[in-house]
Amino acid sequence: MQSSQLIGRTLPGRTLTALVRRFGAGEPVSCEPVTQGLLNRGYRLSTTRGRFFLKHHLDGDPAAPGRIEHQHRVTARLGTLGVPVVPPLQDAAGRTVAVLEGRCYALHPWVDGRHRDGGELSPAQSRRLGALLGLVHIRLEEAVPVPEAEGAGRHASADPEATFALIDDLLVRIRARRRRDCFDELAEHRLRERRVLLRHHAHRRPPAGAEPVAGWVHGDFHPLNLLYRDREPWEPVAIVDWDRLAVQPRAEEAVRAAAIFFLQPGGTLDLGKIRAYARAYRATTGAGADEMAAAAHRVWWERLNDFWMLRWRYQLRDRRTDPQFPAAAALVVWWTERYDEVRDAFCA
Repeated sequence: MQSSQLIGRTLPGRTLTALVRRFGAGEPVSCEPVTQGLLNRGYRLSTTRGRFFLKHHLDGDPAAPGRIEHQHRVTARLGTLGVPVVPPLQDAAGRTVAVLEGRCYALHPWVDGRHRDGGELSPAQSRRLGALLGLVHIRLEEAVPVPEAEGAGRHASADPEATFALIDDLLVRIRARRRRDCFDELAEHRLRERRVLLRHHAHRRPPAGAEPVAGWVHGDFHPLNLLYRDREPWEPVAIVDWDRLAVQPRAEEAVRAAAIFFLQPGGTLDLGKIRAYARAYRATTGAGADEMAAAAHRVWWERLNDFWMLRWRYQLRDRRTDPQFPAAAALVVWWTERYDEVRDAFCA
C-alpha cells in the first residue's frame, strides 16, 4: 500500500513517511488510531521493519520539545534500573522527538499486552502493583534529581468557597438545558448532595504548612497506562504515558492510583486489595503510616471538591468522561461515610 493511501483518517501520508524514515523504521505499511486523549493521540503503526506505537503529543511545544525529551531521557534511565518502560526510538542525531508541520511526534516499539483494572487482580497481584509503584518512586529518585525549589512544593488544598461557586455555575448550566436526560438528573443530584457534604466537612480542609514528602512521580498511574502480559502469568510489561511526570507528593500518587484501580462499579473501594497494595508500597518505599494517612486525607478532600468530569461535559462540551462519573461521584459519598476504614486500609 502506498503511503499516500494510508492515512485519510489518521495522518497525512507524507508526514507518516517522513516520521518513519526519520527514525530508521523502514517504510509505512499500515497505521490505525488506538488512543485519543487530552495529552496525546496514539497509532498502531506497521512498517517494513516491524510494529510501532506512534505518539502525537497534543500538548507538545514544537518550538521547545525539551520537556518531552526530558520525559524520554527519564524513562530510558528507568529502563536501565529495572522499571518496565518503553523508551522511544532515537533518530540519527540522538533526538527522540520529531517536529513536523508544527506537531510533536515520538515513535516507540510496540508492546503486546492488555490493561487490567483492580477487579481482575488477585490480592497477590495487588501487592505486586503496590510494589511496582513503589519501585517507580524509588527509581525516579535515583534517576533524576528533584529541583531544590520543588522538593517540598505542592498545590494548596482546594478552597471550599471556590467549590461552592463552581457547584452553582454547573447547576445553572444544567438547569438551562432544554432537554434534560438521565445524566443531567444524576449530575444535579450529586451537585446538591456534594454541597451539603462540603458544608458539613469544610472544617476538615487539610492545613497549610505540613509539607508532604515530594519527589518525581509518574503523575497519571492508572489501568490505562499499565500494560500486562496478555497470557499467564499476568505480569506488568510496560508503564506508558509519562506525560505528567512531575514533582509531587509521592504518597498521594499511591492513594490516587488505588482509588482508580480498586474502584468498583457501585462506587465503593475494594479495601482488602487496597490493604495488600498499600502494605507492599510502604514496604518498598519506607513510607510511614502517618504519611499514608495524611495522603489519604488530602486525596479525599481533593475528591470532595473535584468536578472535573462535569466541567468537561458542561463547560467544555466534551462527554468522553461521562461513563466514569456515576461511580466516581458515588465514591465520594461512600469514602466520606467510611473515612476511617479507608484511611486504615492505607495505613494497616
